[in-house]
Amino acid sequence: MEKNTLLAVVLSVAVLVGFYLVQGIFFPPTPAQTAPGATAPVQTTPGASGVSEVPPLQENWPLVQEQLPPQMPPQTTEPVTPPVAPAASQAINPIGEQNEPRYKDYITIDTELFKVVLSNAGGDVVSLKLKEHSEKKKHNDSKDPVEMVLSGNNEANAFTLTFGGLSAQPVSSLFFVNRISEYSVEFYRDFFIPVRQGVTANGEQGRFRLTKRYDFKPNDYMFELTVSLDGGHSVPGFNFAQSPSGGGIAYMLTFGPQIGPQFEKLDNRYDYRQYITYTNGKRKMEKVNDSNPVIINSNPKWAAISGKYFACIAIPLLADYGINFSEKSEPGLSHASRLNIIRPALNMSRVQDTYRFYLGPKNQETLNTYNNGTNDFGLRDMNLTEVANTRGILSPLEKVLKWFLLLFYKMIPNYGVAIILLTLLVKIVFFPLTRKGSEATLRMQALAPKIKELQEKYKGNPQKLNVEMGEFYKKEGYNPLSGCLPMLLQFPIFIAMYNLFNNHFDLRDAEFISGWIPDLSQPEAIWNFPAGVRLPLLGWTALRLLPFIYVGSQLLYGKVTQTPDQRNNPQMKMMLYVMPIVFFFVLYDMPSGLLIYWIFSNILTMVQQVAINKYLAPKRAAAQAAAQAASQAENNKPPKKKRK
Repeated sequence: MEKNTLLAVVLSVAVLVGFYLVQGIFFPPTPAQTAPGATAPVQTTPGASGVSEVPPLQENWPLVQEQLPPQMPPQTTEPVTPPVAPAASQAINPIGEQNEPRYKDYITIDTELFKVVLSNAGGDVVSLKLKEHSEKKKHNDSKDPVEMVLSGNNEANAFTLTFGGLSAQPVSSLFFVNRISEYSVEFYRDFFIPVRQGVTANGEQGRFRLTKRYDFKPNDYMFELTVSLDGGHSVPGFNFAQSPSGGGIAYMLTFGPQIGPQFEKLDNRYDYRQYITYTNGKRKMEKVNDSNPVIINSNPKWAAISGKYFACIAIPLLADYGINFSEKSEPGLSHASRLNIIRPALNMSRVQDTYRFYLGPKNQETLNTYNNGTNDFGLRDMNLTEVANTRGILSPLEKVLKWFLLLFYKMIPNYGVAIILLTLLVKIVFFPLTRKGSEATLRMQALAPKIKELQEKYKGNPQKLNVEMGEFYKKEGYNPLSGCLPMLLQFPIFIAMYNLFNNHFDLRDAEFISGWIPDLSQPEAIWNFPAGVRLPLLGWTALRLLPFIYVGSQLLYGKVTQTPDQRNNPQMKMMLYVMPIVFFFVLYDMPSGLLIYWIFSNILTMVQQVAINKYLAPKRAAAQAAAQAASQAENNKPPKKKRK
């Protein structure tokens, strides 16, 4: 039995090493950025609750919605010269107007799903909150709607527009505002363009109008942003910078500096950021390199910044554009994630570009509406579900498990119960293998005397021993690994379950037991340590109960499943007590759903083993009797006479 014990030890170590290897391959740690500060978005005025709020409109602020700038200069038929890219010192300045807005103003749009706050400074989005999804406040257990636009200390906004390259400053001038409807708003402003002298007949400096229009839908996570440039006959084209990949740039539209919800760190367990493009029916994970910016000029169907549960997806309705992702640090954010859409230089005086943006949950059901045309835009075959789909060798298994999980949830609308039912299903499916493994262990006990005899006979000749053991197993029709097969097959199930419970959107905020397990996608806690307190060395921030229940179930599982000869084996005793303790630390901060799966898996395995033991009891007794008879017969043999 020494070889069998050694095999068990090796397999157990392989499981541990495999776990960390898979975790390292499929969930590599995201390098932290060096920008200091917290991750919470810092806006203008802190409210009484401690959460930043947009400042209220003041009584003396002008009603910019009713102000109109002077009309564009009359069009002429005079010949003009196309503009050249301006030098860095040549700024694109707003044209001063007598009735221009002098104060920063905020416009709120409320839909069934969004509460959006926009600013007339640049016509940017200051805040976009998801009404149907919540996140915990940083220093207490109360919840707010998920904020999808996280800014830093510089109060950087989203959907900024830049006339220049990746390092140019966004347009922040105060725009005129036209509130078109309850769900639509338009920002516009006239600008001078730096051009060569004599570009127009009268020698005047060129001017153009920039318009940004937002159109939201009452019940859709997608909205439309239209960017218009109108230079009349004063500006025949737009080319303001040189692109890193060659060619000119008309403008750059940026979402950033970070998508929500708030996070402490991006560690691939609680949250992460992925950069995705979708081109010609294929998804590609893009690498970000700020030291050497890469412009993706393949005109992807869409591009996205994806978090663990939420995503920003950009769908440019343009024939030609470039995509760039950036993690350039932002003061006040531990990690920044930007999506830049680069519009190439334009040889026309007027252009109207339309973009659609999805800001919402990575929910398969919601994303699938953009495949079947049931969304407010009538979109089909967008394949936005690729943002939520996992990849890898175990992804088909994960999809099957997810399908059964959702089926059980429809039967009993509690995901904790659904996980237990899924665990029961897995145990039923694997029961024949488990029984076969128990029978193999029993067969091994019957063969033990003969194996020991061979080991004694060839203890000085390992090569000969291996040959004889192989012949012996072949003669008896026995596979020495058959007893370990169920454990090896359950390891991929464990990895697939980890991916499912760690990333499945519907488990977010899914309550199992009120007051104890409010979120199956997060570790539970029976006592949270005071803010900022971590247990030395371990880094724990709370006292959790499920890991202790797991250890108890694992120890009991080992007691029930051990064979009599294993109970007297020192190595097996060590495995019985050491392995659960090792996994206790590994699983301490794992999602509650995963621990519930493992605990109930141990419990159900014990029930299975008790049933199998009763079923195999007669065979076990017969095997022991046969082994004893063989041993007695061996002892009663007369000694062989020595040849003369």
